[in-house]
Amino acid sequence: MAFPLEKGTFDALIFDCDGTLVDSAEAHLYSLQQALAPIGLNMTPEWYHPRHGLGPDDLLDAYEADFKVESLARADFYERVNEAYLASIHLIQEIKVVADVARQWFGKVPLAVASNGIRKNVEATLIATRLRPLFYTIVTADDVEHGKPAPDVYLEAARRMRMKPERVIVFEDSDEGLESARRAAMRAYDIRQVWSPMRHSHGLRL
Repeated sequence: MAFPLEKGTFDALIFDCDGTLVDSAEAHLYSLQQALAPIGLNMTPEWYHPRHGLGPDDLLDAYEADFKVESLARADFYERVNEAYLASIHLIQEIKVVADVARQWFGKVPLAVASNGIRKNVEATLIATRLRPLFYTIVTADDVEHGKPAPDVYLEAARRMRMKPERVIVFEDSDEGLESARRAAMRAYDIRQVWSPMRHSHGLRL
């Protein structure tokens, strides 16, 4: 296995969703592009990919600052993004090297997903990739006050699993997510050591 996990050295595993369990970068970028198009704006892959670990508000804050864009009406914008994302669910594929870890440890230790995404999208993503049955515990941005890099989602997942944070191992793909795990006092694997969308993506397939 790409991630050496020794039995007895941990009690639970928590996985980020987008970019860790599943390759959803194309779907997310496409949905953002679709939401921006009606107001004459665009988001390029070159700008998006280094920032894909940001939560929705942080991502838009960065976009508005970098491109001197007048503040977007967030509620309407997110509604367009979510509609486009659910319509592009066919673009999403599992990241096998990580999903195989969940399969290997399913039934042996508790498994959870902790994501900056909203619950509707996270659930739809896991169902579409047939990974949903592996996880009893799902924590999303809807369940906490602060998204990553705050530790809230990971601490909440540990609380629901009744696990001590220091006995949990996290799988992440972004600096923000790794910082979140660190602040939660959890050990973490950076999956970018073995996989990244920049190496595996070949452009939008619409």
